[in-house]
Amino acid sequence: MSQPTKLLEPFKLGALTLPNRLVMAPLTRNRAVPPGMVPSPLAVDYYGQRASAGLLITEASQVSQQGQGYQDTPGIYSKEQVEAWRKVTDRVHERGGRIFIQIWHVGRISHVTLQPNGGAPVAPSAIRAKGKTFVNGTFADVSEPRALELSEIPGIIEDFKRGTANALAAGFDGVEIHGANGYLLDQFARDSTNKRTDAYGGGIENRAKLMLEVSKVVAAEAGADRTGIRISPVTPANDVSDSNPQPLFDYIVDQLNALKLSYIHVIEGATGGPRDIAPFDYASLRKRFKQAYVANNGYDFALAEKVLEAGAADLIAFGKPFISNPDLVERLKAGAPLNEWDKATFYGGGAKGYTDYPTLKATEAAE
Repeated sequence: MSQPTKLLEPFKLGALTLPNRLVMAPLTRNRAVPPGMVPSPLAVDYYGQRASAGLLITEASQVSQQGQGYQDTPGIYSKEQVEAWRKVTDRVHERGGRIFIQIWHVGRISHVTLQPNGGAPVAPSAIRAKGKTFVNGTFADVSEPRALELSEIPGIIEDFKRGTANALAAGFDGVEIHGANGYLLDQFARDSTNKRTDAYGGGIENRAKLMLEVSKVVAAEAGADRTGIRISPVTPANDVSDSNPQPLFDYIVDQLNALKLSYIHVIEGATGGPRDIAPFDYASLRKRFKQAYVANNGYDFALAEKVLEAGAADLIAFGKPFISNPDLVERLKAGAPLNEWDKATFYGGGAKGYTDYPTLKATEAAE
């Protein structure tokens, strides 16, 4: 493996100086401890092991119980969750790292067994997604959602604000809003999932409204220079689509630029799938947004270097290579081979496939 150069350069991201341009993407691992959905002690080791990344972004963490869509995902809405996350951020900072939390509300991608009092999941419109979620140790069809009342929307925005305040109390360096992958904010933005006729439905401006209102309150709470957002303009993940994504996301990014968020984190193509699933001009987003552009989806190191060299992105987010290589940055510097990942241990379980991947040093010492 030849040594990349651009990837290993430092970068100024909002209020932070990153030692390299590798971002650990948010990766759901389903290892939080029920019933309180508290990050487990293993999470302290897991994130601490990966602290040499330019920036760590945690697994998506729900801003309320209503925002949960899968079993054993952590939250950021209770005192116990804040205390457990504080142990994670302390460990990462002890090791010289920087860490943002990704905050989410899954909207309709949920199941009644996860919802307060077994209620229906909420959505912009009462349209059930074709898809499954992971509950009670198995994959189940997502439940029929109900449309959010107009009067409930300020409460959703307040949940994101409170989640941000809790993230700061837990010692995070910043917050990434999950506006991607067919979850609540994305459901509001897309015309396949949003059939509302009120102030949050209809044209682009109305459909984008919730994502932008959330961005505004999060940036006011954390500081715009400590706030990022993840978007996925053409992903079909969780049964979403839009009849005309280019003007929609051009508009959204113009508004995010006006808020001066520190970065947009863009999933290019289908999440975890083909990069060329649908035509889209990502360069248009890059041009409209004056702060950092984080590129994501199917990047190997050669493509990452090429895109950074061309100035088409500032940072590159990697997922699976960080799962199996806690010392990914050190391996890149040394031009060393990477560990293979074990798909069977991605979701749920304990230390196996989570905190037990060997570092290069450990492998060399064992030889």
